[in-house]
Amino acid sequence: MSQDEYRDMLPGHTEFRLPEPPPVQRVNGRRPIPEAPEPPAVAVEEALDVWDQRVAGGLAFLRRRLAGAYEVDEFGFDPELSEAIFHPVMRILYREWFRTEVFGIENVPADGSGLVVGNHSGTVALDALMLTVALRDKHPRKRHLRLLGADLVFRMPVMSELARAAGATVACNPDAERLMNSGQLVGVFPEGFKGIGKRFSDRYKLQRFGRGGFVSAALRTGTPIVPVAIVGAEEIYPILADLKPLARLLGLPYFPVTPTFPWLGPLGMVPLPSKWLIQFCPPIPTDHLRDYADDPLVVYNLADQVRETIQATLHELLEKRPDPFGP
Repeated sequence: MSQDEYRDMLPGHTEFRLPEPPPVQRVNGRRPIPEAPEPPAVAVEEALDVWDQRVAGGLAFLRRRLAGAYEVDEFGFDPELSEAIFHPVMRILYREWFRTEVFGIENVPADGSGLVVGNHSGTVALDALMLTVALRDKHPRKRHLRLLGADLVFRMPVMSELARAAGATVACNPDAERLMNSGQLVGVFPEGFKGIGKRFSDRYKLQRFGRGGFVSAALRTGTPIVPVAIVGAEEIYPILADLKPLARLLGLPYFPVTPTFPWLGPLGMVPLPSKWLIQFCPPIPTDHLRDYADDPLVVYNLADQVRETIQATLHELLEKRPDPFGP
């Protein structure tokens, strides 16, 4: 018996047939292009819902602004404007450009008043703005920092309104004490223009802290002082020279010359992408020293303690960050 005859005797062999292939439909003489699978309807609906919420929120925000249905405090602070406009813009620099890392946020009071005292540098006061973002994003209670600014800021027509809307006020003892008495977190930079206007060769060397007015305000209100060290701002606009005659002509405390400014024009205002580290130090209590707010010796010693704490912390942070422009 041959193999063909044996296969023919197997049951079901003759009934088995391979399925016919489906006919190919042609479109204009060509094979149809396979269609991509449609995304799940749930994902599309969720994406639409997110954008619907954003558009609705934006329209509601504009409606409130146009109608004047928003609140500001006695200093002009506008929390809604800060959350919707100022902080989202600053977060781009804070997270993506400067790659900021924060340490010791637990040292900032969770409730009540606090005086955050930091070193000042960077030609433009971006360190103050980054400090506000750090406290808003990293603090468990998402606290706002009320900055004390120089008189020059509040003499400029547009800058004055923006600064007050962002929560800043004039750096004077009466305003600082009112803020702290109301339980606010206040930020001050005692170096002032001497800090942000110093040359690159003097980077991370603290300048004189003035007369210690911030210490007197803290003592009168019994507010704890939180020293903070900021590393990274010195490299964003390295000052190589200061054109003092031009600064006097323009009414400015200094006129910086950097590797990019004024040579590159407006592009010279783009900060260099340095790596930032911010360290909040343990708070210094002052409630037991209320009666010594007018004692120059106590005020000077406490201001010197704050200054030495910040300077020592700066050295520690610089060891953590060997490359100013590293990851």
